[in-house]
Amino acid sequence: MAAIKYEPKIEILKDPEILAQRTVEIFVEEVEKTLEIKESFFVALSGGSTPKRFFKLLGTLPQSKALPWDKIHLFWVDERYVSITSTQSNYKMAADTFLNKVAIPQENIHRIPTEFDDINVSARKYEEIIKDVFKLEAGQKPVFDLIMLGMGSDGHTASLFPNSYASLDMDNLTCAVYHMDDKLNRITITRSVLCEAKQLIVQVQGREKAAILKDVITSQPDEIRYPIHLLWLVLDKVAWLIDKEAAANL
Repeated sequence: MAAIKYEPKIEILKDPEILAQRTVEIFVEEVEKTLEIKESFFVALSGGSTPKRFFKLLGTLPQSKALPWDKIHLFWVDERYVSITSTQSNYKMAADTFLNKVAIPQENIHRIPTEFDDINVSARKYEEIIKDVFKLEAGQKPVFDLIMLGMGSDGHTASLFPNSYASLDMDNLTCAVYHMDDKLNRITITRSVLCEAKQLIVQVQGREKAAILKDVITSQPDEIRYPIHLLWLVLDKVAWLIDKEAAANL
């Protein structure tokens, strides 16, 4: 891997509530800044427990509700292969927390399709959706204006897990991720899509993330061990928003 060119840009927030508020602030700034120079804003959201409060604030704070949502296109970074009515669906969490509270047209919501029998068909369908919305030519990659990420306790991000072939997929925009244990299979966008984004936010919160966060930040990049290290190639575009508990060991 190439040598580190940048130090992580870390912002430590007092608690999860302040972290969520700061995330909304950056989201609003990025939307407004982008729409000054082009017609649409493209963002990919993650699931998990960390962004839930951020989602709720998107649907309640005046500054986010007032955004021109008809110009915002929502995608998902990854999705568990479950029904959209499942409590484990990343799409459902967004739908329950803010999608029905902001004026976003249905055609601007580009969820990962999980209704097919074959997960690989779904992955290809999602790739086709991305190519169509971004109007991509053969070989082109989408350039998201913002991608929202988290970090798992094993150092994964998106659904790119340690020792998984998915972390090495450079050819596709999306791929299926299989689990042999009790975890659910997933669909994720790939590392090349993440690295093309104009801006990325990584939210990390909770004392249980303190040890892994320190190791990720201080160790030499190793994408196989810690897939989130793929971001070290583009650290100048990554904002780390970390609450005080998760930053305890830094």
